[in-house]
Amino acid sequence: MQVNIYEAKTRLSELVDQASRGETVIIAKAGTPMAKLTPLASGPKRKLVFGLMKGKIEIADDFDAPLPDDVLAAFEGAGKRAKRR
Repeated sequence: MQVNIYEAKTRLSELVDQASRGETVIIAKAGTPMAKLTPLASGPKRKLVFGLMKGKIEIADDFDAPLPDDVLAAFEGAGKRAKRR
């Protein structure tokens, strides 16, 4: 179904109800389609299962050790010109 913007403004609640029932509503401006009102996907939500990656990820013992000076300088932008405003 296609409606113009004025009609969509006056019938928005009805159009949202139609979209929620599965109908796609195209909103047009001067006959040119501009937007599409569609129903939200309503599939079953996936259940979160914690621990699926247990034993598959390893973190190095020195993970939180200080970075070498050259790497730290690169993160801090050392060696690049200061930006002028």
